[in-house]
Amino acid sequence: MTENNLTFEQELQMLEAIVGKLEQGDVPLEEALAQFQKGVALSKKLQETLQNAEDTLTKVINEEQEVIFEANND
Repeated sequence: MTENNLTFEQELQMLEAIVGKLEQGDVPLEEALAQFQKGVALSKKLQETLQNAEDTLTKVINEEQEVIFEANND
């Protein structure tokens, strides 16, 4: 599976692994910077995914409430 086809959960695990590796502090500077940049990119992608999911849920909930309100008006 390529990185573009990873699930949210797989990307989150990758981010957690990067954070864990960086927290250990025994990573060479160049690798730490590369891992940090990868972590920031993953974090942004995960935040976008969560925002999209929230927007979708909000839309569905709003649509469901409209249906309920329309049913109550009959």
